[in-house]
Amino acid sequence: MSRARRAICALLLAATPAVASAAAIEALREFVRTTRSGKTTFTQVVVNRAGKASSPASGSFQFQRPGKFRWSYEKPYEQSIVGDGERLWMHDRDLNQVTVRKLDGALGQSPAAILAGQDDLEKAFELKDDGARDGLQWLSAVPRARDTTFESVRIGLRVEGGVAVVAAMELKDTFGQTSILTFGRMERNPALPAETFRFVPPKGADILGGDAR
Repeated sequence: MSRARRAICALLLAATPAVASAAAIEALREFVRTTRSGKTTFTQVVVNRAGKASSPASGSFQFQRPGKFRWSYEKPYEQSIVGDGERLWMHDRDLNQVTVRKLDGALGQSPAAILAGQDDLEKAFELKDDGARDGLQWLSAVPRARDTTFESVRIGLRVEGGVAVVAAMELKDTFGQTSILTFGRMERNPALPAETFRFVPPKGADILGGDAR
């Protein structure tokens, strides 16, 4: 479950070098302002302090502002992280275990706030342009709060259809590990069914961490 928490204490992003003449930070602001919902796929690799990378994990991601998202690992294991606007649900299918907590505390200072949060990014993060690499324009986002589980996030941006969107993210946690996320083509502002962001604990699941009602 720790990898899932990192990923969605991992969730999110926006824009590229060919982003016309806009800087990465301005492109990110535009993405947050104009993209109210989205869906994409992702792959994730975790690199430890010694530089050794884990086997890739992959899955899908959907979000709707403010505070709603579904992050689903599909390979090599199945796990789900769902924000329903009030609570954050983390489901480990193999263990049939669900962890639940209030969303505000889990989302506000996390990278998930970039995609699924409100439009006040710079209240939670200090942003800095970080140059071009691998065909993307990068920026760094450092949480202003000191009680988060990660030290910094690097966000890679590209243009799709003339609009800056998510391409990649690198999250360095307080244990010296880096989660590298690569996103597929993003569908911007799709109409997502309300059920997408509902989570009902499976029958017989162990519920940890709070009131699931």
